[in-house]
Parts: sequence; structure tokens; C-alpha cells
Amino acid sequence: QLQLVESGGALVQPGGPLKLSCEASGFPSDFYAIGWFRQAPGKEHEGVSCISSYDDNTYYADSVKGRFTISRDNAKNTVYLQMNSLKPEDTAVYYCAADSVLGKECGLGPAEYDYWGQGTQVTVSS
Repeated sequence: QLQLVESGGALVQPGGPLKLSCEASGFPSDFYAIGWFRQAPGKEHEGVSCISSYDDNTYYADSVKGRFTISRDNAKNTVYLQMNSLKPEDTAVYYCAADSVLGKECGLGPAEYDYWGQGTQVTVSS
């Protein structure tokens, strides 16, 4: 059974860093493209970043480019999202998701992903 579990969400001050983890079980995380998404209250899911399976290409939303970094540790079957220079508008529930179509370049559209974690809350506030 494929499962994704996010962790690392917290309350952080504006300008601070935070690192989220997405641990995969039931499959090797490097087989599938993994994406990070977020949902703020009253808003749709927003694609934040993703990492492709076969070439580890990475993509970022314009709103986080230069501040967030996605990475993968295959030994730990975990994908990370390092977030720096956090802003209040980054406040949201953050989800990771897997696209189970093998060998596919990742994208930032939620509809491309079929396995989702339960989410972790990130709050940026002073």
C-alpha cells in the first residue's frame, strides 16, 4: 500500500526557515514524481514544487522560486522541501503527493497526482 506522511510543519516567524519531510512507504520514492502542494483557507490547492522520477528535474511555482528547494534522499525514501525567507502568505497546509505514472516529468497540477499525504500545517506569523 502506497503511503505518504508529511512532517515538519510549525509556527515560524517571517523571514525564518523551515524544512518539511515527506516519507514514502510501500514504494521507492524515486520511482515516482513527487510534488509539494499547499492549501490556504478558502483557496484551491496550489502547486509549490515537484521533482521528477527518472532525472530528478525540479520545478517551482513563481511565488516560491529562489526561496524553496525540493530534494530527495533515496536511502531514507524521503523528499524534502526546504523553505527559506518565509512570508505570511506562505501560511497553509502543505501536502506531498505522488504521480504513479512511471518515468513521467513532474508537473504542478494537482490532478496529475493520485497518492496524497495527510498534510502538515505551516504558519508564518510574528
